[in-house]
Amino acid sequence: MKGSKKAQGDQLTATIIAAHGRHYLADADGEKLQCVTRGKKTNVAVGDVVHLARTSNDQAVIETIAERSTLLYRSDQYKSKLLAANISRLFIVVATEPSFADDLVSRALVAAEAAGIEAHIILNKVDVEEPLARARERAGLYGALGYPVHELSARACPEQAVETLIPLLSGQSSIFIGQSGMGKSSLINLLVPDADIAVREISEALDTGKHTTTFTRLYWLPGGSSGRASIIDSPGFQEFGLYHLTEGMLERAFVEFKPYLGGCKYYNCRHLAEPQCAVLAAVEEGRIAKMRHALYGQLLHESAQTLY
Repeated sequence: MKGSKKAQGDQLTATIIAAHGRHYLADADGEKLQCVTRGKKTNVAVGDVVHLARTSNDQAVIETIAERSTLLYRSDQYKSKLLAANISRLFIVVATEPSFADDLVSRALVAAEAAGIEAHIILNKVDVEEPLARARERAGLYGALGYPVHELSARACPEQAVETLIPLLSGQSSIFIGQSGMGKSSLINLLVPDADIAVREISEALDTGKHTTTFTRLYWLPGGSSGRASIIDSPGFQEFGLYHLTEGMLERAFVEFKPYLGGCKYYNCRHLAEPQCAVLAAVEEGRIAKMRHALYGQLLHESAQTLY
């Protein structure tokens, strides 16, 4: 911490760099402050710019949240989970091994589209040759939809991995997501040399003990001339619920549907079983992947179950 002891009641603007339960860590120009919200509110996300009232030398209360440019979150039938705020790019980390879940990748892409966030795919561990062709084929489905796919190997070719990613991260506020085992942490450690130290400090500040992988955290990228760049690392997860998306949001979040929207016989077509549906015709003709259309149907079903 820099400077002398600050007076209580100081008004500060800061960025939330970690969250665990209702406890947050904020960065105010390099000074780290432990924060809580007033009452039982938990509507703060990592990446949020907040206005704080200092309550002690290293603690503060979050008074207000500045307007967000974007908000990424997932949800199930009963509640939603904020992942990150004010991010401009989403990187989904997949690998040649272990095998990745197409359902999770597609759900993350849909969430990014709905939130107005640019999405990229990182195919890691391309040095593992036996499963490479199949992994490329599967990742190629998303490349064909217009999502950039970046091949690299954090372990075998670390310098090349950094050279690939740094230009993509420069000047951006990014988030890395993916299942456990895909090499996401290895990539973060390459890009942020002090990441392990930072995690220990954050864990101590949030009093999370040894549970250093259970919280989302933001790192500032070193250097950079085109604005301050950051990476948000999220815990690995196996599910990505999108119960909060409405029917209208869902059909627009599948980028391959866009050429056909408005071309159906019925203006309120749901693109499931209706006659003369332009989307269904495209599925039958192979212009829309059946796997993606099946997920669309599943997401519509989930949207109808929402209770919160």
